[in-house]
Amino acid sequence: MSKKRNQVSSRTVAQDEQNTYLTMEMYKLLGVEHVVIYNTSCGSDLEKLLQQYVKEGFLEVVQWPINQFLNPSSGWNYQVHKGDLHYYGQLVNLNECVYRHMYQSRYVLLNDIDEIIMPYTHNNLTLMMKSFEEKQGSVGVFLIENHIFPKTKFEDSGKFRRPEWKNIPGINIMEHIYREPDRKNVFNPTKMIVNPRSVVQTSVHSTLKNIGDVYRVPFDICHIVHVRVPLQGHLPKEKLYVDKRVWDFEQELIPNVNNTLCNSGLL
Repeated sequence: MSKKRNQVSSRTVAQDEQNTYLTMEMYKLLGVEHVVIYNTSCGSDLEKLLQQYVKEGFLEVVQWPINQFLNPSSGWNYQVHKGDLHYYGQLVNLNECVYRHMYQSRYVLLNDIDEIIMPYTHNNLTLMMKSFEEKQGSVGVFLIENHIFPKTKFEDSGKFRRPEWKNIPGINIMEHIYREPDRKNVFNPTKMIVNPRSVVQTSVHSTLKNIGDVYRVPFDICHIVHVRVPLQGHLPKEKLYVDKRVWDFEQELIPNVNNTLCNSGLL
């Protein structure tokens, strides 16, 4: 993976600035070499952060002011949200990203900025993909399960309630270690890691046309850490699973986040 970049794409800029800092720094630790964000709009603080990552050479921002030209729907359900174009044109920019980086990146991650594709049996994504290459050499599309970590449930000790971050808006993913249980009767959407040269056309949760095999990665090897509004909000903590995988990166993650916040003038 040394000659081609490991790339992650997100279709819009998240409005939770701190969540963006943590996600970006986490992906650095996971071996991602380049991030692409399709920016519909953002505030001044987030713009400072993005420019800091652009200056580092880690981030490529593709301006996506689609609402100046069309009336895009603001939600995924077109029957409810209507509009001229589905969900800010997410299908357009996912496919554009694949083709834009077809011969620049060995693998492309297609996911949202608030979703971390997290390896659990490997130290980083680079090692995980090397392992897949050895065992699943014919696979060009890897499906990664999405799992919800409710932002309404906080870790009890408060050990990661960082005082220096108290005025930084957004979600501190280190505080959210409770994972909702899988519901066997409810569809669990996936996001993807793809070899872009294997993809002809993609949708959000799976490819529509591809070359080679598709592999659904087992949950215990890799799944998405997605801190967001709960889908099973009625469940108490006792019914949720404790998942502290993000804590494995604390020694490097926290100082790296602080350094970025300082360099961007936000701390």
